[in-house]
Parts: sequence; C-alpha cells; structure tokens
Amino acid sequence: MKLDRITSHPSRMNGQPCIRNLRLTVRRVIELLAIYPDRQELFQEFPEPEEEDIQQALIFASSYHS
Repeated sequence: MKLDRITSHPSRMNGQPCIRNLRLTVRRVIELLAIYPDRQELFQEFPEPEEEDIQQALIFASSYHS
C-alpha cells in the first residue's frame, strides 16, 4: 500500500511524519486513537483526520524501525 497521505518536510513540524501536510503528526494520530477509541467521537473532536489518514498512520507506525 502506498502511504500517500504521510508527508515529511524538514521545515515542518521538525521533519516529523505528518498527515497530508497538515500540522498533525502520525504520532498525534496514534495518541488520539488511544484517547478516543470510538472513532465517531474522535472525528467529532478532531474533524481534520479522515479514515484513510488513520489507516495510513497505523500502517506507518507499525512499519517504523528505529
């Protein structure tokens, strides 16, 4: 699967991987999933991320190697 919604630019958010050039990092999406296990509640509180963004953030996080 192509992770076309994950972007990273050195001048934005200190180069952290972000969702669609927004100031929303992959890390923050994962944190939001932990805080809001009900996706509908998450989308009500944070309307920016879309379902595909969440899926790609999870895939990206699961394949990240430090």
